[in-house]
Amino acid sequence: MAADGLSALAVQRHAAPFLAALRARLALENWTLSPLHIVAQGRVAVGDEVGELLQARAVLVLIGERPGLSSPDSLGLYLTWAPKAGLLDDSRNCISNVRPEGLAYAPAAYRLHYLLSQAFARQVSGVALKDETVVEGSVVLRRNFLLAEQDPIATTGASPSGADPGPSLEGF
Repeated sequence: MAADGLSALAVQRHAAPFLAALRARLALENWTLSPLHIVAQGRVAVGDEVGELLQARAVLVLIGERPGLSSPDSLGLYLTWAPKAGLLDDSRNCISNVRPEGLAYAPAAYRLHYLLSQAFARQVSGVALKDETVVEGSVVLRRNFLLAEQDPIATTGASPSGADPGPSLEGF
């Protein structure tokens, strides 16, 4: 299900492309998905109530996260096994900052696929289910993108004073 949460912009921009990446991954294993349910002005816990009413084994809530200084459009993914009204946050797994400038769609779908597979196998979610994936393909920032100037060490390897920056960590 999708809810606007605290950023309708996040859901508008990222829900469809993320779901396309997720569906492509899940189709390889013939997963069955319910139709997408959309909740206006919803919060994460609405998934518990809707999931319980639908007698779902698990529920995924895509929700707009609280806008930050540099990310007004981050999408959060909340997975809950055996959803029912009244569950606490420790019953859910969260994948946050899903967007091209954060955790890209394909790596987020990979991570969620792992959590879904493990939730179904172990019949748990939340603190009882750890994300043990290693995700590549996320954006790695080489400078503080909030600053107007490029960081000279990150872009050239030279220190601002022109002195030797020291040993390279390339390859680590």
